Amino acid sequence: MITVNLTKAKAITHDARRAARAGEFAPLDVKATIPSEAVAAEAARAAIRTKYAEMQTAVDAATDVAALKTIITALESA
Repeated sequence: MITVNLTKAKAITHDARRAARAGEFAPLDVKATIPSEAVAAEAARAAIRTKYAEMQTAVDAATDVAALKTIITALESA
């Protein structure tokens, strides 16, 4: 039988979440420096922050590996 350390699994899931978030932020980081696109870029960045904050809460609240796997699958399909 394989035993999974839930704390370490959550840390791995958080790392994947951070990487996905950074990937979504990258193009907006450039747009945020262009005056004509800055407002729209910041609005998009706010939406991304909200999305990943909700995901962070879900990771922290996960009580089993199945919940974390669901989050990882969602990250991979995004």
